[in-house]
Amino acid sequence: MRYQKVCIESVVCMLPPHVVTSDEIEARLLPVYERLHLPVGRLELMSGIRERRFFDPGTLPGQISGETVRRAIETSGIDAQYMGALIHGSVCRDQMEPATACGVHHAAVLPSDALVLDVSNACLGLLNGVVMLADMIELGRIRAGVVVGTEIGRPLVEGTIESLLKAPDLSRRDIKPAFASLTI
Repeated sequence: MRYQKVCIESVVCMLPPHVVTSDEIEARLLPVYERLHLPVGRLELMSGIRERRFFDPGTLPGQISGETVRRAIETSGIDAQYMGALIHGSVCRDQMEPATACGVHHAAVLPSDALVLDVSNACLGLLNGVVMLADMIELGRIRAGVVVGTEIGRPLVEGTIESLLKAPDLSRRDIKPAFASLTI
């Protein structure tokens, strides 16, 4: 759809402070690599990912998203009172219920009548949120809104490494399903 009344006013990124390289992950997995005769360097070679970034342990997505929303609204120059919707488009959530978007809405001090929801669709949640928000603006249902997402990859990567190291009977076939979890 071509939108006539919609534009993106700001894009803000909150980059996690801790860099973890594929080489560092493979160094931790060296006992598994040696046991299965896997060549070091395959994680980066197969994924193209040299590094990923993590927030401090225990950080919740909503904590980062709240700050991101505040910065995005400030950068946009649009008064927060005009934000008619907040969509949190992440896989990661603070908890199952209530929606992470509720806490983000509160942290960002948005209008009490704003539509607030989580959209989780693997890596497409943010894009789906942008389309939903654009449709609402185009149809005149809201004047402005914000889509935000924060992924917390550390627990998944750490848990995957731990489970691979603890599996004594692990085969090359068994390790394949874990590969995607190491690319987060």
